[in-house]
Amino acid sequence: MTFDCSDPARVGLFWSRALGYETLQKGEDYFWVESSMGSATPLLFIKVPEGKQRKNRVHLDIATNDRAAEVDRLIELGATIIDIGTPHDASWTVMADPEGNEFCVASEDEDGA
Repeated sequence: MTFDCSDPARVGLFWSRALGYETLQKGEDYFWVESSMGSATPLLFIKVPEGKQRKNRVHLDIATNDRAAEVDRLIELGATIIDIGTPHDASWTVMADPEGNEFCVASEDEDGA
């Protein structure tokens, strides 16, 4: 999966830490990460001249049993919570990576907490 970005190292490092991936290759214009288990899709971050214009057409969801703790961890890594009108009782939190790409942190438990 490939992400366009203005700072591949910054965004790639965020996602590497967020997902527990390892850095495989990096250069001035790219940053490539992959799961150490080899079971998940590798991610490639490529430098492009234009900035993000709109909402992502595709985004990642991170599933967790402790959404609040995961949200706090991701904020420490550089993510932000964004408000897109998500219902108060939703079982997910919408966030943005350091360049504003949206993603969700979703609860795996039954009650949506």
